[in-house]
Amino acid sequence: MDNQPKFGARLLRAFRNLVLFGLVLVAAGAAVYAMSLLNARTYTLEIRNGQLVVLKGRMMPTGAEPWLPADPTLADTYAPIDLEGNTSLAVLNQKFQERDELDRALFTVLSMLATPRVASDSPKDWEKALLYVRRAERLTGLSEDQRAALKKLQVDLAFYLARIRLDDARRQLEEALAQLKLAAESDSRHKDDASLMLMAVEPQVRLLSGTLRATAQTDMKTLSKALEPTLQSMFEALKQKLPPPPESPTPPPPEAPKPAEGPKPVDTPNVPVPGPAPTTPVAPP
Repeated sequence: MDNQPKFGARLLRAFRNLVLFGLVLVAAGAAVYAMSLLNARTYTLEIRNGQLVVLKGRMMPTGAEPWLPADPTLADTYAPIDLEGNTSLAVLNQKFQERDELDRALFTVLSMLATPRVASDSPKDWEKALLYVRRAERLTGLSEDQRAALKKLQVDLAFYLARIRLDDARRQLEEALAQLKLAAESDSRHKDDASLMLMAVEPQVRLLSGTLRATAQTDMKTLSKALEPTLQSMFEALKQKLPPPPESPTPPPPEAPKPAEGPKPVDTPNVPVPGPAPTTPVAPP
């Protein structure tokens, strides 16, 4: 009986073990929370149904799910990307700890999809390339080299954007002309103003609209041949309006060398020359 520990000692030992067990649980919980927090900030890229999907880690030590941001702008930026059969990507099976790293990885994919379509001559390819470039423009974490590459893609697509905007302008002009005609033919209080404006702008709008329509629907080589006479006449008219070039002043003829001058004569003062002495007449005796 004397060798058995006393009740107080057993109670103290049990309390100590309980405290140690509690500390272990707290440490394990903190580690799990830290791992969950780190995993929740991690992004990965995965191919699902032919699309590149952005996954965001769950609030768990492992696991991820498709990222669906609440912000509509972010939702459009990080929406699934149609790879169109391109499944061999270097950005797969990687974890990105920051969104800037995710942006740089997504740009490599978007640039790979846009570059061959920018070099194409098909308007359909240009339209797809424009969608990829606009997606890339919303990525904020690009490197300097990637920003330079994006600028080059934008420059290469400038011609296609110009055609789109000119066609939009044509449609707006035609719609405005139709609205003016409707107002001029009705009994509205702006009938006279609409008629006056229609009279002033209708010929120019129809001419510009027809030119834009023909330009958008004509091949560039055909358009170049069609514009050659017009450009030549404009060039000739410009030449006639330009003032003649100023005449260059003719240099004066070279002067003949002057003969060598001898010694100059000495100027003598005008001194009166004395004449013969006057004779005195002699009286006769």
